Amino acid sequence: MRKIALVIMLSALFTGCASVKMESKEDSSKAKQFAQPQAGNSGLYIYRDSFVGKALKKDIWVNGKCVGESAPDVFFYAEVAGGKEHSISTESEFSPNAMMLLVDAGKNYFIRQYIKMGMFVGGAGLESISEEEGKVAVAKLELAKPGTCSE
Repeated sequence: MRKIALVIMLSALFTGCASVKMESKEDSSKAKQFAQPQAGNSGLYIYRDSFVGKALKKDIWVNGKCVGESAPDVFFYAEVAGGKEHSISTESEFSPNAMMLLVDAGKNYFIRQYIKMGMFVGGAGLESISEEEGKVAVAKLELAKPGTCSE
């Protein structure tokens, strides 16, 4: 029984490929110019570039509002009020994983969502990434349409 459960879990994590609705190539290219956010705001690039969990989609929220459902090789861009702390969270196996991020107005921030092994299905985590590393990663990805979460 354990072997069957392990095979099913590993198959879900390493095979197939989830997909979500995407923005146009033009919108994606524009977002990858990494322009300064609107006055008083901060930009959030939340992306997923991990190899593990290609068949999984995971919700992402900022301050409790749905940003979108991630899939492999996609990113989201959202603006938030600068000079404040914001909650960024993602769906995981048993409960959401969240992080708090204090942002300065006029700056862009990069948050990497990664898939990790779980007991029954893969979970997800978040980590803050440097601007340099984030720009390199996001440049290889495509912009997903915001606002659709599974919950």
